[in-house]
Amino acid sequence: MNLRGIAATAAVLTSAAALLSACGGDDSTSGDGGTKPVVVGVDYPRSDTDFWNSYIKYTPQFAGELGLDLKTTNSQNDVAKLTSNVQSFISQGVKGIAMAPQDTAAIAPALQSLAAKKIPVVTIDTRPDSGEVFMVVRADNRAYGEKACQFLGTKLKGAGKVVMLQGDLASINGRDRTEAFNDCMKKNYPGITVFGEATNWDGALASQKLQIRLTEHPDIKGVYMQSSFALAGTLQLLKQRGLLTAPDDPKHVFVVSNDGIPKELQDIAAGNIDATVSQPADLYAKYALFYVKAAIEGKTFQPGPTDHDSTIIQVRDGVLEDQLSAPLVTADGGSYGGVTSLKPDDKSLWGNNIG
Repeated sequence: MNLRGIAATAAVLTSAAALLSACGGDDSTSGDGGTKPVVVGVDYPRSDTDFWNSYIKYTPQFAGELGLDLKTTNSQNDVAKLTSNVQSFISQGVKGIAMAPQDTAAIAPALQSLAAKKIPVVTIDTRPDSGEVFMVVRADNRAYGEKACQFLGTKLKGAGKVVMLQGDLASINGRDRTEAFNDCMKKNYPGITVFGEATNWDGALASQKLQIRLTEHPDIKGVYMQSSFALAGTLQLLKQRGLLTAPDDPKHVFVVSNDGIPKELQDIAAGNIDATVSQPADLYAKYALFYVKAAIEGKTFQPGPTDHDSTIIQVRDGVLEDQLSAPLVTADGGSYGGVTSLKPDDKSLWGNNIG
């Protein structure tokens, strides 16, 4: 079903639950007649970035709204630790799990183990290369790279040099953003030279590689950071080199980031960076738990539009992905290469609504 059918399905499930309760067959109630909360596990992939710390903050809020009993772990960007955390969740009796595996190939054995135990899994932000998951909740990461490309290509008028600070290419996110940015540049802006630098989502490494490129090519005019992990180091380096100038200054280096954290929005407004793609940390938390609960309740979904401005697509046999909206944000809210954007003070952006 699509999300418009959820209300009807919920009514049917509620009626069935009431009938079971009347017959004494429902074990989901406590001794005082209350409903036991469903126990679910959420593994946080890391807590060393503003984006993931925001996701961590939103998760218990939405768990409470959905009536879920939340168990959490933090795998700290380590797939071995994530695998161990999965075993811990199993021992705690969770009925479903949400996770964001950063190594999308190595998580396959853990997914096989959970499938064998009929514990549904929803992945957030990343899509496993193989293995069974109930739903993938992420934005269109190829669109991230394309939007960054169209912005920089427009600003550089189709000529010049840019550095792309890639994420981890073991992650589908790093691969999608990299491939889309390169493909878009080759197709639409062949006069722009792209220097791709693998950084493993490491800010210090990104800064080191950017410094080398700027030394070798002082005429670089654009930087695409595939995540806000590189924001502080990039701005510090540009400032040291006298390149952190106003957008209308000939020395200005155009910078596009990717996350939509509050600091990025502030830096766009201040003229320190020029754009970002707002990756919805709040909606990742909300719909990760929504789909975990739906899986436990036996609901099913089909490809097509949802009621929350997204589209469910089938990415391979048996695997669906809800591609949430991720808008481009620029100082003027203009259109770049056919891509519309929002201004950094737009109230619809999650980065403007986090306490």
